[in-house]
Amino acid sequence: MNIQTALVAALFGYLLGSISFSLLLARFKGIDLRGVGSGNLGATNASRALGKWGGLTVYLLDAAKGFFPAWATLVYFEQLDLAVLAGMAAYAGHIWPVYFGFRGGKGVATLTGVVLAFHPLSLAWAALALLVTVIPTRWMSLGSLAIGVSLPISAWHYSLDKPIFYGFLVAGLFLFWTHRSNIGRILAGTERRIGEKKS
Repeated sequence: MNIQTALVAALFGYLLGSISFSLLLARFKGIDLRGVGSGNLGATNASRALGKWGGLTVYLLDAAKGFFPAWATLVYFEQLDLAVLAGMAAYAGHIWPVYFGFRGGKGVATLTGVVLAFHPLSLAWAALALLVTVIPTRWMSLGSLAIGVSLPISAWHYSLDKPIFYGFLVAGLFLFWTHRSNIGRILAGTERRIGEKKS
């Protein structure tokens, strides 16, 4: 991997990842998503403003912007490390979007698209971790943290290539960082549960 090619891959992923579909779809409906719920530009908060189908649409679009740069870079350059870089850059772009003042979402949906591009079975295990965590607690944020834990474990268990393992590990750490306020509320017992109205 040379520096120029790495910069191209990273820029490609980052610029795609910076597209905030939740904010754009909400604006189309005349809604300022930053003033709804948590103010977060992700699928979970989008569902509060746009309904379940709107939230699902945002989730799929956010996942696609993670999947496409990783997949396209792998196909074009045929270098796994470049593809992981592009995928991680898309993930970072969702969190810090250049088009929207570097204030984005927490990156869960975009990360699932990246994982799908490299190892669908790891995504299946991540989904299972999400379900077994969210169903009893109704804390979506806790499910996101479970995904962050499951990804590097899956990469290690399946002996995936080092770029994927380290990419999943860094992504998992980022999930904990982006959910740091949620972690504080979980520990304090004030985190909102699915279906719970804001008091």
